[in-house]
Amino acid sequence: MKDVRTGAQSQWQRKRVFIRTYGCQMNIYDSDRMADVLRPLGYALSDSPEQADLVVLNTCHIRERASEKVYSELGRLRDLKAERHLEGSDLTIAVAGCVAQAEGEEIVRRQPAVDIVVGPQAYHRLPELLARAARKSDERRFDGRRRPGAGVLDTEFPAESKFDHLPAPSDADVRAGSAFLAIQEGCDKFCTFCVVPYTRGAEYSRPAAEVLQEARALVAAGAVELTLLGQNVNAYHGEAAPGSIGGSTWGLARLIREIAEIDGLVRIRYTTSHPRDMDDDLITAHRDVPQLMPYLHLPVQSGSDRILEAMNRGHGRDHYRRLVDRLRAVSPDLALSSDFIVGFPGESDADFDDTMRLVDEIGFASAYTFKYSRRPGTPGAALGDQLDENLKTARLAALQSLLGTQQRDFNLSKVGTVVPVLFAEAGRKPGQVLGKSPWLQSVYVEGDADMIGSIVNVRLLAAYALSLAGEVVAGESPSRFEVAA
Repeated sequence: MKDVRTGAQSQWQRKRVFIRTYGCQMNIYDSDRMADVLRPLGYALSDSPEQADLVVLNTCHIRERASEKVYSELGRLRDLKAERHLEGSDLTIAVAGCVAQAEGEEIVRRQPAVDIVVGPQAYHRLPELLARAARKSDERRFDGRRRPGAGVLDTEFPAESKFDHLPAPSDADVRAGSAFLAIQEGCDKFCTFCVVPYTRGAEYSRPAAEVLQEARALVAAGAVELTLLGQNVNAYHGEAAPGSIGGSTWGLARLIREIAEIDGLVRIRYTTSHPRDMDDDLITAHRDVPQLMPYLHLPVQSGSDRILEAMNRGHGRDHYRRLVDRLRAVSPDLALSSDFIVGFPGESDADFDDTMRLVDEIGFASAYTFKYSRRPGTPGAALGDQLDENLKTARLAALQSLLGTQQRDFNLSKVGTVVPVLFAEAGRKPGQVLGKSPWLQSVYVEGDADMIGSIVNVRLLAAYALSLAGEVVAGESPSRFEVAA
């Protein structure tokens, strides 16, 4: 969960918005876009709901627990709204994102304090929705009561892309030299456990010229690292840039090669990828493009062919292993990350053992692990043989133990090397700064805030489960990655 923090407020701005973001990097990107949409209306970003006139909860629907967190937060905001009413002021509450898309009518029924419910495809219509909510609020003032269902609801999938209507990113979208850039949205894979096709819609790729224009603007605003985003980012097939040679569409590899030509850009990442969309050109890009960081998040979900088929993943364990072998052949120092779901309906001891063997055979630098959670409307929710919660908990603990050992081993393998670190924030202790290595490891050193946003050579001295300690070095270059002058 990430809070979008305040920037400088100009004299003419009179309103404040607090945006709380749950879930993935795509949601963080969408929160930035909502802030950009609201800025011309006079909204500056606030550090807390208590200081805000408008609170937006940008939600994630992947896990049931995430949805319940939203309803819990809405209960607290309802009480804050009531306090404001007694003081003679108001607080507008909006729910955005995937929970809004999937449960819009339920939200306004269950929590009447909500003024606006807006799905991921309608953020550009926030000004209109705020105006409609204000009119509804005026209509209710005659008796001061709020009726269930009174919130403004917009969860339609428009015919046009939301990207066609969103403002260009602002300088505030670059944080400590790094920025997100959404290039693809939606999913056509229809994994049986996943709600994304129903909350984000069909796969859509932005035109290459539009992506390149935004990339250049972000670099001009100070970004030295760009992370390309999409629900299935390596399914990208955008309209080719005008005047380019080589077909009417570009794949992700072509787009990466073109973005790498932008002066001042040192690092490129992409997430989240799907094994079915790792083509030859993208694999070789990991060899040929020095700006492309040696880190890949490639979700497999399970090591059992039977469970993968039940999940409708469209690939087996051998296909995944061959992909990893090919990637490591072109990029031997590649750090691999993945997603795993344990306790999918019908998962046997043998199926879980297959997952553990796959993890042991491949070796991961990091991973995200989950217990299977029924999501309403997905095929998996209707399957029989749902597993006992205690069994899922035990399997998750065993998997996390193995993956945790692998992550510590990977971190240890880097001790003694010199690597470029992009520093992003102050550390937990005074006099520390924290950054990311090329392999997305957290690295902390003694230093001051002037280092934030800079790439600095660091000798790694010690490794821990979730981070590494290092020291800044001068006049010594890393073996593979060059630091920009």
